[in-house]
Amino acid sequence: MTTPVPRPAIAAVPPYRPGRPAVSDELKLSSNELPFAPLPGVLAAATQLLGRMNRYPDAGCTALYEALAETFEVEPDQLAAGTGSVDVLYRAIAAFAGPGDEVVLPWRSFEAYPLAVAVSGATAVTVPLRPDATHDIDAMAAAVTERTKVVLVCTPNNPTGPVVTATELEHLLARVPSHVLVVVDEAYVEFVRDPLAASGLAALQTHPNVLVLRTFSKAHGLAGLRVGYGIGSPDVIEAVRVAVPFGVTDVAQVAAIASLGETDAMRRRVETVVAERDRVATALLAAGWEVPVSEANFVWLPVGAQALAVAARCEPVSVRPFAGEGVRVTIGDPSANDLVLEALRDPV
Repeated sequence: MTTPVPRPAIAAVPPYRPGRPAVSDELKLSSNELPFAPLPGVLAAATQLLGRMNRYPDAGCTALYEALAETFEVEPDQLAAGTGSVDVLYRAIAAFAGPGDEVVLPWRSFEAYPLAVAVSGATAVTVPLRPDATHDIDAMAAAVTERTKVVLVCTPNNPTGPVVTATELEHLLARVPSHVLVVVDEAYVEFVRDPLAASGLAALQTHPNVLVLRTFSKAHGLAGLRVGYGIGSPDVIEAVRVAVPFGVTDVAQVAAIASLGETDAMRRRVETVVAERDRVATALLAAGWEVPVSEANFVWLPVGAQALAVAARCEPVSVRPFAGEGVRVTIGDPSANDLVLEALRDPV
């Protein structure tokens, strides 16, 4: 007896590897989460919606789009919500690239990028990062061919941390044909302090082929509710909105709206994380580790073949090794960060 056989592109896709579990939430620095409880009012707003879980959510995300449109001074038809920005990413690639097409992306970057490309049936064209862990913009532009349908930009880059500058992004956009979608993934944008950093929203004003990805999972601390969104031109957004109905729950939508109303409190928390990020990076550099400049809520140790061994040294704290490449350490509670610094007093 035979069983159904998936498409070769699907059969070849490895499973996404989430951050390694830890003995406690406080010691889990393997996923880029915030170490704080929900913002004021968010838990109450979400809890109130639990009483109507027998009802379908608003598939049109009407109130969420109105709140986001007011926050970012865009129109509701420029917004596409999803179960995390990674959901919007998958849909964008599937909408604009398929078999025979190419998607240009930096590497090492977000682990979901090549998976999303493979699922669409397109071919991933990976462009290595520069030695300082930044995007090689010239190489990415040179990799664009007549088969290219999407270019991915991750700023700050996950898992290495550096940003793409405004000048670099503009240089890339000037060399990419206007019919090619340029996805600017800004999942960690709230943590950026570099004044030279690119702004996807600013680029969108003059380049309608730009799609900006944002999320409530990082700075807003709603990782467990899965709310992300894309901002783009109406024509692009119309294609990206094609999705499984009712994906973003009412609980998630109302929590996101409530979180938008607590922007000042969110920014204060982010400042705490940024200060702790700088403290950890400074201590690691002083101990002799190589640490690229991070503008996100994590730091990167490019230790190559020693990645698994370095991660093991950090136990019981759980960090994220990328075998053969490096280790990403999320910035968490200072006590957990201190345990990592103690474990890594001496470099490999």
